[in-house]
Amino acid sequence: MNKMNWLTEELADIKNKGLYRRLNTIESAQTPRIIKDGRELILLSSNNYLGLTAHPEVKKAAIKAIEKYGSGAGGARLTTGNTDLYNSLEEKIAKFKGTEDALVFSTGYMANIGIISAIMDKGDLILSDELNHASIIDACRLSRAEVKVYPHRDVSCIEKILRASTHPKKLIATDGIFSMDGDIAPLPEIVELGERYDAMVMVDDAHATGVLGQHCIGAADYFNVDVEINMGTLSKALASTGGYVAGSRELIDYLRNRARSFIFTTALPPPAVAAAKAAIDIIEKEKPAKKLWQNVALYKKGLTDMGINISSETQIVPIMTGDTRTTVEAATELERLGVFTQGIRPPTVPEGRGRIRTSLMATHSEQDINDSLDAIRIIKEKFDI
Repeated sequence: MNKMNWLTEELADIKNKGLYRRLNTIESAQTPRIIKDGRELILLSSNNYLGLTAHPEVKKAAIKAIEKYGSGAGGARLTTGNTDLYNSLEEKIAKFKGTEDALVFSTGYMANIGIISAIMDKGDLILSDELNHASIIDACRLSRAEVKVYPHRDVSCIEKILRASTHPKKLIATDGIFSMDGDIAPLPEIVELGERYDAMVMVDDAHATGVLGQHCIGAADYFNVDVEINMGTLSKALASTGGYVAGSRELIDYLRNRARSFIFTTALPPPAVAAAKAAIDIIEKEKPAKKLWQNVALYKKGLTDMGINISSETQIVPIMTGDTRTTVEAATELERLGVFTQGIRPPTVPEGRGRIRTSLMATHSEQDINDSLDAIRIIKEKFDI
């Protein structure tokens, strides 16, 4: 008797629904043009928004860290894994974010899991945007708190829930930039409601750190507001891997003692820590986001000129395709035309809301963008997008 027969049936069901996923193997760095299956393709779906993973100073910092500290941390931060390198990164993040302190996690997913499950408990209330990242959704489940999912960016619903709440602790959790839609959370209104109803505000700035705001700090910087819990990742604009939370000294001290996904895991590899530090330095000194936003403007104008409706406010620009079959076929056709993107299907997005998720990099050339637009024009006509 094969106890695992159910796997065959489940996989067949996934394939029949057009939801089967395969790993794409890229044979080069995350540069504007990559090599995949021996072909050069324009990379139009990377989270390497500032192109810093290939920056000489970032690579040099990672190499120097390996030479001094070795390839791995060798332990959890609270045992043998902590060095001065980690402390200096946290100091740099806190200074960059304008907070008293910061704490680094091994991934952004683990950061959200650790933060929310540590500060919220049974009897508390979490308000979560319906389009929040899966890590926030899973963190809410682990917390054992009551969770109210509000319609996307619906501040009137947030207020209605808070007005009726008698919970001892309340938390409003939202993405800063929503990763599949490219729109921005209405933070000024959320922060105001948090003040009025004594609710903490947590922002996941994974896609906003290094990109959004006058100083490229993130969503709170963009709106010039303060939030209690500022979470983000090192794996996108910061050209490395890992997650962080920035906030008050008391919050960070508490999480250092209570966040299980921080306590019970090995520290980030030293080269990853050094790479993130170098990326923050480059963001502050070289201002690469300026070129990113120029590319975004050029790209969006091209899409608008060909009649594609754009709702994105940021560097993430979804091209709506609708059903799963069209989404998969359009993404495949784009790759045939020389542009590598991702067709996003359920459960990542709601049924019937499939899309080609495109995203810009500061290192894309004008030719890269124009060639991409030519390919998109072809699939627009072929699939009536």
